[in-house]
Amino acid sequence: MTTGAALPSTSASPTARQLWTRTRGIVLALVVLLVGAAVIAVVRSGEQRGSLDPRSATPYGSRAVAELLADRGVSTRVVTTLDRARAAAGPDTTLLVAVPDLLTPDQLSRLRAATADSGGRTLLVAPGPSVATLAPGVAADAAPAYEATLAPRCSLPAARRAGTADTGGFRYTTDTPGAESCYPSDGLPTLLRLPDAGGDGDTVVLGAPDILLNDSLDERGNASLALQLLGSRPHLVWYLPSLSDGTAPDTGQRGLFDLLPSGWLWGTLQLFVAAALAALWRARRLGRLVPERLPVVVRASETAEGRARLYHKADARDRAADALRSAARTRLAPLVGVPVAQAHTPEALLPALSSRLPGRAGEQAPQSLLFGPPPRDDAALVSLADHLDALEREVRRS
Repeated sequence: MTTGAALPSTSASPTARQLWTRTRGIVLALVVLLVGAAVIAVVRSGEQRGSLDPRSATPYGSRAVAELLADRGVSTRVVTTLDRARAAAGPDTTLLVAVPDLLTPDQLSRLRAATADSGGRTLLVAPGPSVATLAPGVAADAAPAYEATLAPRCSLPAARRAGTADTGGFRYTTDTPGAESCYPSDGLPTLLRLPDAGGDGDTVVLGAPDILLNDSLDERGNASLALQLLGSRPHLVWYLPSLSDGTAPDTGQRGLFDLLPSGWLWGTLQLFVAAALAALWRARRLGRLVPERLPVVVRASETAEGRARLYHKADARDRAADALRSAARTRLAPLVGVPVAQAHTPEALLPALSSRLPGRAGEQAPQSLLFGPPPRDDAALVSLADHLDALEREVRRS
């Protein structure tokens, strides 16, 4: 038996190179996206935080005023929990509460108890309903100021030196004795200074945060007013209330299941029952095998012709010849008394054929027909098929 050259691969599975060619665009796009997200996160992590954050350099941050205060010897410290804000209150400290309305009523009461007699300054930035607890005797008006820029129109030294500023926001009413009302809009002030009853401390209520923002700090008298309000003490504690502040007591709070509407358990059970019924409806039935008619019947001759066309298209004459010779050897072996298991062994098949065909000297030898080299061209392949048929007929006749 002779062995031909290495046969070309007929596997339909894609190679590693083909997979890379198909998916490299998606992979590269994902890599670029991840790298871009990482770069943006690194760049913005130190700059963009929340609004009114003294660490943020964005237009709505307050980093500029914090740096100006640092140049004047005022230290700024950011806290995000109520406990730290209460502990920081003292006579040499200004406590700024950025968004008072985020605090719960209990948190407001606890913060007021810590700042009432601290001797320091408490600055409330744009408080709404919460101002009644943090500054007793003050109420926020329902209608905001129509103008953003207002004149001081009061005797407060800080306001008179700053002049016009962007304080237009919440307007307030108060009946507290000694309160100084500044920057009025339609008769109601947008800035109040309330002195503490038993000490040197005070509470400042600011109707809008604009004078603290980076975007508007350099406009009009905003910077002057902000520096005077925040720089009266050597230390500034900037309290940024957050929804994640866990200092509030758990009394009265409900769990997740308490927030779900009534009947959710029965509704979920009904969904499970419906899903089970749908699964039973669409599932495969188990039982005896049922024969099914094929949609198309393909004749054996068409299958042979189709396979032959594939061999011809791929120039696979070696494979076609191997198939013809293998089939011929399998059919000839029982005719000459050779077991089928030894049909493809030349030492067993060829002597048996020679004993059956002693007068085949002028014909093509069985060895070259059954175990010869691949045909050189298509004509040689057709000739091989004819000679194999002739050999089989001759063996049958003998």
